[in-house]
Amino acid sequence: QVQLVESEGGLVQAGGSLKLSCAASELTFSSYHMGWFRQAPGKERELVAAISRIGITTYYADSVKGRFTISRDNAKNMVYLQMNSLKPEDTAVYYCAADPTYYSSRVIRPTPDYWGQGTQVTVSS
Repeated sequence: QVQLVESEGGLVQAGGSLKLSCAASELTFSSYHMGWFRQAPGKERELVAAISRIGITTYYADSVKGRFTISRDNAKNMVYLQMNSLKPEDTAVYYCAADPTYYSSRVIRPTPDYWGQGTQVTVSS
């Protein structure tokens, strides 16, 4: 049983930056591909970014390419999402996710094995 806990999100002005973190309670953290999903009101949950077990491969949704960066620190069982140049359309609940199965081209499966509780990120115009 892997437990994932996201840091608090927050309210940010458009153009601003925010860094999310996710802590995993698992000794074999490096065995899991990690991802960040988000879900806005009335919209489907979507994969924002993902990173492979030791960080060699990453994936980004087109909407966040060049603005968001996913990273991980396996020694600390942590994964991060650095969000820059935030836009109002980035407003959503962000979820950390973990999955031992590699998913072609996107690193993590659409329905990974483990989810965090989610954290609210609001970007004002």
